[in-house]
Amino acid sequence: MAKYNVMSVLTNNRIQNVNLMQNVLTESGCIIKTRLGIHDASENSCSNEGLIILHLTGSDDEIERLENKLNEIPGVKAKNIRLSSEDA
Repeated sequence: MAKYNVMSVLTNNRIQNVNLMQNVLTESGCIIKTRLGIHDASENSCSNEGLIILHLTGSDDEIERLENKLNEIPGVKAKNIRLSSEDA
């Protein structure tokens, strides 16, 4: 049975929060299997809103700690989703 933890991290103040977010993500780097960052960018602008999608490994406690630390940052909303093939 396959189990997956996928966390979405939304920020409405990406430029101001980047250092705090990066520090938290680096602390939990060993449980982050995949990281994808998305924000609107063009030649003339760079959005201050952003979305990070994380594929996580590790214990439930480690993942919960990461989620809580991210949610302590003003303007950041993190939510973990646990999926398994048993739920399909």
